[in-house]
Amino acid sequence: MNPLQRIAILTGLLLPLVGWPLTIDVEGRWLSGDGDGWIEIELVGDSLIGRIAGSPNDKPDDEPRFDDLNPDPALRDRPLKGMTIMTGFRYEGDGRWVGGRIYDPNSGKTYKGSIRQVDANTLKLRGYIGISLFGRTDTWTRDDE
Repeated sequence: MNPLQRIAILTGLLLPLVGWPLTIDVEGRWLSGDGDGWIEIELVGDSLIGRIAGSPNDKPDDEPRFDDLNPDPALRDRPLKGMTIMTGFRYEGDGRWVGGRIYDPNSGKTYKGSIRQVDANTLKLRGYIGISLFGRTDTWTRDDE
């Protein structure tokens, strides 16, 4: 094995240890910070979307929950499960997704947002109105089955 091959192999082995997240590593099921929602995140084209995949607190005989806090009365009867709550996030580099919108079904409000992948199993979501300074950060953990 020549020296260039050794360097290439060593670099390939060490890069994952540096902690650089892969852009597609955010795909999968995540548990929201309050522990009440599973969100399925997927890459569609070059942007992320997230849909409510259920709740760990749901029981098989529970009635479905609806978007009853939505400011649009016409949307209040749509079920939460399967609803898209994250759209438009584009990869900026260095584990950051920006330019998206996050809908909070617990308040019925939509916020501008950004996502930072801390590691393979942790996301920091920032929702804000206007500028990021006026917002809130939520930590989601990977919860793939």
